[in-house]
Amino acid sequence: MIAVTGEALIDLVVEPGGGVAVRPGGGPFNTARTIARLGLAPVFLGRLSADRFGALLRAGLDRDGVTLGVPQLTDAPTTLAAVDVDPGGVARYHFYLSGTSSVAMEYAALSAALPAGLTALHAGSLALMAEPIATSIERLIASDVPAGTLVMIDPNCRPEAITDRAAYLARLSRILRRADVVKVSVEDLAYLAPGVPAPAAAAALLDRGPALVLVTDGPRSAQAVLPGPEVISVDVPAAQVVDTIGAGDAFGGAFLAWWAASGLTGSDLHRSGPVRDAIRAAVEVAALTCTRAGAEPPRLDEVGSVTWGSSTSRSSGRASSPPSR
Repeated sequence: MIAVTGEALIDLVVEPGGGVAVRPGGGPFNTARTIARLGLAPVFLGRLSADRFGALLRAGLDRDGVTLGVPQLTDAPTTLAAVDVDPGGVARYHFYLSGTSSVAMEYAALSAALPAGLTALHAGSLALMAEPIATSIERLIASDVPAGTLVMIDPNCRPEAITDRAAYLARLSRILRRADVVKVSVEDLAYLAPGVPAPAAAAALLDRGPALVLVTDGPRSAQAVLPGPEVISVDVPAAQVVDTIGAGDAFGGAFLAWWAASGLTGSDLHRSGPVRDAIRAAVEVAALTCTRAGAEPPRLDEVGSVTWGSSTSRSSGRASSPPSR
């Protein structure tokens, strides 16, 4: 069982003609939908609003086969992101968080919603920056996530949304002690370690606790950094970019979905072969997401250039089973 915790929000995308498109979004929300579209059945541990935007988000989860783990709605309004897309398709965000639905998650509700049989937990994005959900997720990871559960963290740093940088970095450092995989962009690394070259900053994250660091850099090669450090690079396929909304979330969700579908565990994260194959799957899913408007990851039958969830588990001599630490 894979659970994804964090925010669900509405992207208000400003179009070239001045109109505004309303699209469901939020890093963890997009990640959960990616995992579901790739054939698994994740649980989303996030708070939705009782307003009409909240209903839109719930409908999106339902369509893709994601279970809403916290069905109790809040009267707080839905979290919003104003999104400006430049001519190259790169999205820039401004967030409206205070007093909204996504941040209104107390630890008790989150802990009570943790599913039985949990084998992997993905957490990240704005939910690690805003209260009370940030403290709730930290406590959940430290106290409630069973031993043996693979934990994947995507900081997806948004400097404009971080009100206390020192507190944010301290919380992230504590969370990373329990993480198995951390996925970062080169922009994340620049915020986390100003002035440090991205390869060195990624390698330094391994000292915090993770066994594997995944690094994305837009259309440039994606990398995995393992202890040593050993670096694996995978080229990103060419794509006709409409926008980059949700591409990083699709990458992380696809990596975790491929890992789970292949019957791999946390103890396999040191194996360069499976890591490379998982990244190949992730970059293809992310590239396909960039060819659509908004965060619309592909479904499994659209992902054709990689073997999905079978070759690695057979070559390792293990039957397919969910991931664990």
